[in-house]
Amino acid sequence: MEFRIMGALEVRDGAEDRTPTAPKHRDLLAMFVLNARRPLTVGRLRALLWPREDGERSDSLVRGYVGQLRRLIGKDVITTVSGTYTLAIEEDQLDVDRFRRLVARGSREDLQEALALWRGPVLEDVDPDAARWVETGLLREELQELRLLALERRVGYELDAGGHREVLAELRRLVARHPLWQGFRGQYMLALYRSGRRVDALNAYSALRDELDDGHAIEPDAELQLLYHRMLHDDVSLHVSAGPPVLLPRDVADFTGRRDLVDRVIGDLVVVHGQAGVGKSALAVHAAWRHRERFPEGILYADLRETTAPAAVLEDFLRWLGCPAQAVPATLERRERLLRTYAANRRLLVLLDNAADESQVRPLLTSCPTVVTSRSTLGGLTDATRVPVGVLGDDDACDLVSRLIGPRRADRAATARLVRLCGGLPIALRVAGSQLAARPAWTVDHLVGLLEDEHGRLDRLRVGDQAVRGVFRLGYDGLPEPARRALRRLGAPSAPDFADWVAVVLGDHAEALVEAGLLETHMIDVAGQVRYRLHDLTRLFAREQLDAEAVREALSDLVTVAMARVQASRFTLVSGEPASSPTATTDIRQSVEWLHAERVFLVNLVGDLHDAGLWDGGWRLAHLLAPFLERQRFLHDWRRICETGLEAARRAGSARGVALILRDQGDLHRAERQWDLAHDRLRLALGAFLREGAARDAARTRRRLGQVYLEQGKLDEAERSLVKCLAVAENTKDTAEAICALGSVAHRAGRLTEAAERLADAASRLADLGDRHRHADALLELTSVRLAQGLVADARQAAQRARGIAVRLGDRLLDAHGLLMLARVNLAEGAASRARDLAEEALKIFDGAGDDQGRGEALDVLHRT
Repeated sequence: MEFRIMGALEVRDGAEDRTPTAPKHRDLLAMFVLNARRPLTVGRLRALLWPREDGERSDSLVRGYVGQLRRLIGKDVITTVSGTYTLAIEEDQLDVDRFRRLVARGSREDLQEALALWRGPVLEDVDPDAARWVETGLLREELQELRLLALERRVGYELDAGGHREVLAELRRLVARHPLWQGFRGQYMLALYRSGRRVDALNAYSALRDELDDGHAIEPDAELQLLYHRMLHDDVSLHVSAGPPVLLPRDVADFTGRRDLVDRVIGDLVVVHGQAGVGKSALAVHAAWRHRERFPEGILYADLRETTAPAAVLEDFLRWLGCPAQAVPATLERRERLLRTYAANRRLLVLLDNAADESQVRPLLTSCPTVVTSRSTLGGLTDATRVPVGVLGDDDACDLVSRLIGPRRADRAATARLVRLCGGLPIALRVAGSQLAARPAWTVDHLVGLLEDEHGRLDRLRVGDQAVRGVFRLGYDGLPEPARRALRRLGAPSAPDFADWVAVVLGDHAEALVEAGLLETHMIDVAGQVRYRLHDLTRLFAREQLDAEAVREALSDLVTVAMARVQASRFTLVSGEPASSPTATTDIRQSVEWLHAERVFLVNLVGDLHDAGLWDGGWRLAHLLAPFLERQRFLHDWRRICETGLEAARRAGSARGVALILRDQGDLHRAERQWDLAHDRLRLALGAFLREGAARDAARTRRRLGQVYLEQGKLDEAERSLVKCLAVAENTKDTAEAICALGSVAHRAGRLTEAAERLADAASRLADLGDRHRHADALLELTSVRLAQGLVADARQAAQRARGIAVRLGDRLLDAHGLLMLARVNLAEGAASRARDLAEEALKIFDGAGDDQGRGEALDVLHRT
């Protein structure tokens, strides 16, 4: 059902006319429509229907009229709640609401539809003089203003389309009826001017000026004055009906992805930022085109990389907005003020591309929505909304290549490899795609093969005048030399990201590189450090600027600091000295967190050192990392650095280094439960230590061999080896570890009393040393012995102490073993349900860590619950 009040009152239900004919019914409906969706009491309705009578009419009479009106237009249209009546209609059902919405949207079609709704003044047949109800007069004034605005905008569209002759007669009538509406006057002048009637156009202005001067002693609006002066000087730009300025570059036809960002780009002031080549400009331009209809009065665009001076951009914008050349002020400040005047109350969008800093942007800010793209976040623009742009995800990157070369050529597997080599960077993907599009004989596999070689990759990523290297060169050349040197040195390590301490060692200019779009702030890691990320192609560019000696120098500086930090962290994990500080547990936990945060970087650094010929640093760092990787079961990384470290030790000619890495490999095979391989490696390490006369290292290797014999079921050999270790132990730590291992042998042999004594002794010594991890290990083994002895209460005490240590250390795997041992204690106590809960919690941790042995043990407990 449709209600119309612009003009005569009407109610239409499709083709059916339901308009009331009785005067009081029409008055009542008029009141409801003027107050649509607002509840009205009976008393209010009585006052509106009989405004000049003091309560002579009864409430029942009003209710009777409402009931009769309901029968005419539908009983559900007027609702009753708590003694009030409401006309419950949607906005689309009332012509006034539709009119407002269409004018606000403002497209050419919307304005034409809005004006078609106009049939005359509001309720012209019910309240012709607007004397009965104040709402009628207010609504008439509002809608008349909106109608004139809609007419002005619709005529503007006609003028922009070159219809100046066609609208002359209409504009003449509008100016006659609304002589002080200066928008119509300006359009009339422009239509006359473009129709070759320059004198008439100037006279139309003079007539308005005389009328304003006589009656109001004021001048026409500044915009109309400017139009007059442009006509007076015969500004050539007025002769062409080019429509509002839309200065945007061409939209990217194959724009891909960024669906979550496109609608976030347009706002009051938005900074779109990201690293070089990531597609900031393409995103901003695409978003501007997509939202073009929201800005019927134009879109201003400036590439601030080409025109760096704000004054020049201001002059350009002013000219495009209609300011004649001779009227452009000379000073920057006056140009700023004039641009703000021109932009005020206009539905314009401003796009400032490739801004270097805030000083380029501030003079160009107006009340209009503005989008700024920059490699920097432009933090000084404190009221801006920021939209970060990263590299494309794998799926979107593959789709982009497919669009560029055609889906039939885009083999998915080969395209995925191409995306990986380009690092998802849009500029690199577009260059690669353009190369393939220009060479139909090439396959994606062929290009992938060419790009596999890192040394020539940037040379290959070039097509025509588009080169990926140029994107990085632009930011690099704009940096001061200290920052350029820092970028070059950051190209030496190969890890995908690095912490702030690395940036400090290699030059301490990380934030300058972030601002230049050559480095990305990645995250805050588990150790509380800021981590940065260097794109793979940026790293190749940076390394191109370094010779081999400079790479070695950067890596040498880095490994010196890295080894000192690792050694300090490792000390708290494997120290043989007594604990001297009440914060030892906290220190260990923080050390583990730091090693977790740096694991990938340090593992990659071992390879970097080897490749650069810094073999001594390579094997030493590999050996230092072994205890952490063993404890946290990062077996893949451990295997990798053992292989690299062993080759590095051999190339460095370090016999001790070879022996230490062989022993680390033995420990790795023990962790993998490959006992024969562990035995072979440990025997080789033992022989090397004996040849070097390294008695302590030889004894420690024998202890490991003893533990291997134990797992192989060779209890006698295990015990002999461990007794020898105990006899030659030179410090408390070696003694404690040998005793602990002998306790495990006694446990396996069924000598439970001896096992308990040895394990309790070892646990006490390790606690005194402050070796929390080994202390917990001894307690867990002791728990198992106590359970075998039937001493469940003692077992619970040992297991709870072990788990308490694990929780304080923040060691998830150790915690899982503690949970599992507590589950076994609960089983022994008959608490099967609690045992199941603990075992399931442990199983989740083992699954997450990929610990198959722990997982199997947890499943075994679950099967017994």
